[in-house]
Amino acid sequence: MKKRSWYFWIGVVFPTLVFSGLARASSVGAEQQDFTASGFGIAAVVLFVLAYVLVVVEEVLHLRKSKPVMVAAGLIWVLVAMAYATVGDKESASTLLRHNVLEYAELLLFLLAAMTFINTMEERRIFDALRDWLISRGFSLRRVFWVTGMLAFFISPIADNLTTALLMAAVVMSIGGGNPGFVALSCINIVVAANAGGAFSPFGDITTLMVWQKGVLQFSEFFALFLPSAVNWLVPAALMSAFVPAELPRATGSSRTEIKRGGLVVVALFLLTIACAVVLHNFLHLPPMLGMMTGLGALKVYGYFIRRRELRGWVDEGPEVERDDVLQELHQRFKPRHKPFDVFVSMKRAEWDTLMFFYGIVLCVGGLGAFGYLALLSQTFYTGLGATVANVLVGVLSAIVDNIPVMFAVLSMGPDMSHGQWLLVTLTAGVGGSLFSVGSAAGVALMGQARGQYTFFAHLKWTWAIALGYAASIAVHIWMNGLE
Repeated sequence: MKKRSWYFWIGVVFPTLVFSGLARASSVGAEQQDFTASGFGIAAVVLFVLAYVLVVVEEVLHLRKSKPVMVAAGLIWVLVAMAYATVGDKESASTLLRHNVLEYAELLLFLLAAMTFINTMEERRIFDALRDWLISRGFSLRRVFWVTGMLAFFISPIADNLTTALLMAAVVMSIGGGNPGFVALSCINIVVAANAGGAFSPFGDITTLMVWQKGVLQFSEFFALFLPSAVNWLVPAALMSAFVPAELPRATGSSRTEIKRGGLVVVALFLLTIACAVVLHNFLHLPPMLGMMTGLGALKVYGYFIRRRELRGWVDEGPEVERDDVLQELHQRFKPRHKPFDVFVSMKRAEWDTLMFFYGIVLCVGGLGAFGYLALLSQTFYTGLGATVANVLVGVLSAIVDNIPVMFAVLSMGPDMSHGQWLLVTLTAGVGGSLFSVGSAAGVALMGQARGQYTFFAHLKWTWAIALGYAASIAVHIWMNGLE
């Protein structure tokens, strides 16, 4: 799931040049109008750019990224309604807005269910147990480099790239924290692997999820990107591994984390939920979010039994009424270190700032589309440059701005592209953020986790190798899948 590149002022320039032309296709029964040259349209573009400037400098102002884009979204749609009212059309703006909200709602519910499952697995210590198992293996530094990269590549298609990267980085820091060079190379490897792994699965990144829910690619078609994604990781990993020492790490104390009650069942429920979403979408043509929300309901039911059993362990055996009185008194007087399971805590810990940011972006881009900027960008970008060049540049752009609005804009434009070109843009948007450390949520998070060891410039030193992997993955895709 990719994070905004707050560290690049160039992030202001690209939105100005590109997003002013992004639009949403009006295939919802509303009559499309062209307000691109009107004062309303220009004001909407200015509002979006100003909001995105605040997003870019989030680290400076400490203003959460969702806040400015949510305000901008509301104001832009007010301008849309006013513009359509000037030509006597009082219905189209409302129709277009409702269609945008429906698309966002489907993605919101899907992501909320997925995040709740991931947070529950974290609370049940699934990831801690995996980390401790890796640490106890006694691998050499070079083997740790390869093992953490491989696991990041194969875990991120199911979990998100941020969770995967943080887990693998914790292993790297525990094993080789005293070797800054090893930590830096391993973190770069993890970031590239996590982003690459998310590109061949609808569940690996928000962009792939959008492509799947839009119906552009079927679930099984994403796996055509497996080998290109693997090449995207393996090329820079092979180049960097030559600089990783093969020595054994210094001895460190190890601990063994026990998975909490029901943890493995939660993992099984998550896999069944994914299967349910795929089956409902592929065979009954229902939105994937229905399967995910059904699975979330099953998790809540199972969580009820986990909680009841853990509550019984809190107090001595006694009458039910007395036990409830004791529990209520304990709850009022202090907050215990180890609390009984509560699925709503896992829901509360979802990345709400990201979900609300996504709301703002979807509505901002949809509002700009309602002004009629789609034809302009489609003509100058995809028709003028060609689909292949445009799709390659989408990946580069996603390393500087963010792949969520970029991909949503491409889907909204709906350029007339072949199946191979849709696979290409899915690949480039997914892996392009690896070019810079600030181009993805994984990179930004790891710079904080390995502060002083994994830095922007440490990553930039190896951008040439990552770019080779980026180019190689595109070449492999063209060779395997073609552009038709």
